[in-house]
Amino acid sequence: MSQHKKVRKAVFPVAGLGTRFLPATKSVPKEMLTVVDKPVIQYVVEEALEAGIEHLVFVTGRNKHVIEDYFDIQFELEQTLRSRSKTAELTILAQQLPKAGTVSFTRQQEPLGLGHAVWCAREIVGNEPFALLLPDMIMRAEDSCMKGMVELYDQTGGNIIAVEECAPDQAHKYGIVGVGEAIGKGFKITGMVEKPAKGTAPSNFFINGRYILQPEIFGILSTQERGAGNEIQLTDAMLKLLSRQEFAGYHFRGETFDCGAKDGFILANVAFSLSREDIRPLVEAQIRAMVSGK
Repeated sequence: MSQHKKVRKAVFPVAGLGTRFLPATKSVPKEMLTVVDKPVIQYVVEEALEAGIEHLVFVTGRNKHVIEDYFDIQFELEQTLRSRSKTAELTILAQQLPKAGTVSFTRQQEPLGLGHAVWCAREIVGNEPFALLLPDMIMRAEDSCMKGMVELYDQTGGNIIAVEECAPDQAHKYGIVGVGEAIGKGFKITGMVEKPAKGTAPSNFFINGRYILQPEIFGILSTQERGAGNEIQLTDAMLKLLSRQEFAGYHFRGETFDCGAKDGFILANVAFSLSREDIRPLVEAQIRAMVSGK
């Protein structure tokens, strides 16, 4: 039985402007862009729920009210579906709806970076460990990334960062961790560096957008100076916390799609389309025809 405080809450920083998807994101938050028939944020929320998360905390910004509406009952829509006996559609909506009182929203009034967005959730999270899931990243595996992280946390306590391997010559593009002794399905983290110069990376394990952090991170973020991009960087705060607390890396071995980039978003749609029995035959045939030029 774990002696560590349970990870009950998950933070989703959804205040970003989504400039890489303009003009679409002029009126639709990037988190609400759909992969097949579900918004990107729904996939990430489902990953958290599969890991046993009980409370969802969204850090929003201006023009993000659509996200709040999405995780609420839509009476007019449901009434219309009932009048038309659309039971399958009603079931889908019911499955998507969180339980009352398990979702919170707070505002990040200024775009001051990921670290600042996390700090904005401090009053809702309180004095307990929490999960942090970057909403651009959709992951796919037999067991969800966050579920594996929670299992590792139950063994180790402390802080957990999900990592994946990249080609060593690509390490300069990512946040990279130093690798210590093996533990469970991961290893102890000995250091972190954001986008190291070519040839200087301590490993080829990069941070992929999933974290379990102890509440002491909030105190560090409250006085954290701005770093790269003139923003309050989460990595800088985690480095300070690393000098006081243990960090472990969970080695995620599934697929990750960066839906904050156009190519990643398109690849996610292709991959999830091909995993759907109802639409795979037509999608696969069309893709083959396009590739072959026929």
